Amino acid sequence: MHIHKYLKWLAIASSVGMLLILLGGALVTKTDSGMGCGRHWPGCNGQLIPDEITAEVLIEFSHRLVTGAVGILILALAIWAWRALGHVRETKFLAFMAVFFLVLQALIGAAQVKWGQGDFILALHFGISLISFAAVLLLTLLIFEVDRKFDTDKINIGKTLRFHTIGVTLYSYFVIYTGALVRHTESSLVCLDWPLCRNNEFSLPTNLYEWIQMGHRAAAGLIFMWILIITIHVIRNYKDQRAIYWGWIISLVLVTTQVLSGMFVVLTKLNLFVALLHSLVISLLFGLLCYMILLLSRSKTSK
Repeated sequence: MHIHKYLKWLAIASSVGMLLILLGGALVTKTDSGMGCGRHWPGCNGQLIPDEITAEVLIEFSHRLVTGAVGILILALAIWAWRALGHVRETKFLAFMAVFFLVLQALIGAAQVKWGQGDFILALHFGISLISFAAVLLLTLLIFEVDRKFDTDKINIGKTLRFHTIGVTLYSYFVIYTGALVRHTESSLVCLDWPLCRNNEFSLPTNLYEWIQMGHRAAAGLIFMWILIITIHVIRNYKDQRAIYWGWIISLVLVTTQVLSGMFVVLTKLNLFVALLHSLVISLLFGLLCYMILLLSRSKTSK
């Protein structure tokens, strides 16, 4: 099957663009720039293009421009992939998901600007963008025929790995939500020690913000242990299936990096680079877990 080289370039640009949207949204939240353009959308401070540029205006307005530009790329990718790869089972579903959830996250962002929303609703914003990113990433992998290169049509996944793959992927979304909730409730530095809230004493959280922070840490610790157990199982039983074998090893590397970057977010008192790295790694991990789900859907069940 011949796939046009420009479709591949478009897929790469769309995937990178979605990462920029995710990081841009995290940057808006971390720098408290969400109201940089006031209560105006799609304009900024009553103008189509703001003439008074502050740091908050630059961050918020740039995020909107990137979202709009990438939205056009993803729409073009979805249409082109639909026409060129419509015979591949997952293509149409992924194309729809990429566009739908990108539009949905943009509307939630617009609603926040216009009317404001609670922290628990805002925490969904990152997760919704993440679904669109995962769909674009999987489309890109299909376009580059990664499945053929790794002989994924010969994969056999046992019931144990099948259960854990679905479970940890769904659970990862919960971990992502709790992390977004930490940011939106401004609970990031409510506990200045790590791994406990106060390392000199063992006690339960004393307020809502500590519960949110420590709840996220507990959730992150559990997903690390879960992926570690899965990876050990895969190393023992799936050495002959490269996509599965290396996919879970990379997942373990990513989740380890995620835990360490989360630690350094606290210890460096919200260093912006470390905080953005934290968002980047969880995005890549979720995308990879979604690819594991795609492989699962194609595999035969073995005992």
